[in-house]
Amino acid sequence: MRSPAASNAAAGASTKPSLPMFVHHPIFRPLAALAILLLIDLIMVPGFFHLEIKDGHLYGSLIDIANRAAPLILAAIGMTLVIATRGIDISVGATVAISGTVAAMLVGGTMVMNNGTPEYVANTPMWIALAVAMGAALLCGAWNGALVAGLGLQPIVATLILMVAGRGLAQLLTDGQIVTVYYQPFFFLGSGYLFGLPFSLYIVAAVFVVTALLMRKTALGLFIQSVGINPVAARLAGLKTAVLIFFVYVFCSACAGVAGLMITSNIKSADANNAGLLLELDAILAVTLGGTSLAGGKFNLAGSVIGALIIQTLTYTIYSIGLPPEVNMVVKSVVVFVICVSQSAEFKTMWRRAFPAARGGKAQ
Repeated sequence: MRSPAASNAAAGASTKPSLPMFVHHPIFRPLAALAILLLIDLIMVPGFFHLEIKDGHLYGSLIDIANRAAPLILAAIGMTLVIATRGIDISVGATVAISGTVAAMLVGGTMVMNNGTPEYVANTPMWIALAVAMGAALLCGAWNGALVAGLGLQPIVATLILMVAGRGLAQLLTDGQIVTVYYQPFFFLGSGYLFGLPFSLYIVAAVFVVTALLMRKTALGLFIQSVGINPVAARLAGLKTAVLIFFVYVFCSACAGVAGLMITSNIKSADANNAGLLLELDAILAVTLGGTSLAGGKFNLAGSVIGALIIQTLTYTIYSIGLPPEVNMVVKSVVVFVICVSQSAEFKTMWRRAFPAARGGKAQ
């Protein structure tokens, strides 16, 4: 029979690892960063957490942040799988511009008289326009996938081609002009509400749930991790690495295509010059903020979503407290620098030597 002292010691040993396990969880740091930003907003921005219902819709700063972050979250979800295979896709913004431009040109809007009342009708049935726009996005992904998986080009070089040519193609389609959409049902994608919440959040939730189920409930997630950790060993083990790499680039472009439709619907026009500009950089930053390593291998979809919310909250905070917009770019560059340094092997070695307790581990 144990003595009381031994029992207390055993209880202490069993409870001791609980805090380190929580702190070392991959999602802890992005959640902590988001919490700090929200705390700053609570102090600096009056009424930040205030929510109200108008015309059956929920309004407030938190809803606005989530709604504006929706396209970035979609891009980050797709980018997560690409980075997990040791790849990168810097053509996301161009894909956004292409899908949005195609949809806007096909939907358009022509005014007709209906029983003496003027109303706008779509130039092309909306479902056809959306399908063609998504088809264009998928072609972008297939192009990137073919260059990377088929021809073996470096991902940053392969996607750089589409980054430049894709936006140029979108500008050619519109002659460098902004294409305005007048068809009311199309606006529901980016600015509509369902059950009091922005419809864009339902799209993001659906994409996230489907992706998470594919990664968790099938072997696809494990295969993608295997390719990212060691593509040669994965191929020797029988995995079709080229097919997997092709798939992640197509999936990333599909997410970017949906984001492009959402952005075009929200602003009621297609701006080939500025739509999705630098979105790829924000997506990469969101993925790294979420805990996914640029070296490939393990990835964290939930962390990428939180990373996108961090970026949008940071942007909202900077604008709300009256700082110049240029500060946003400086802060992002500092964050990128810190993340890249923290992921280097040399820094990790120095950190472990300086703080041995940070390694965690089981209690003895």
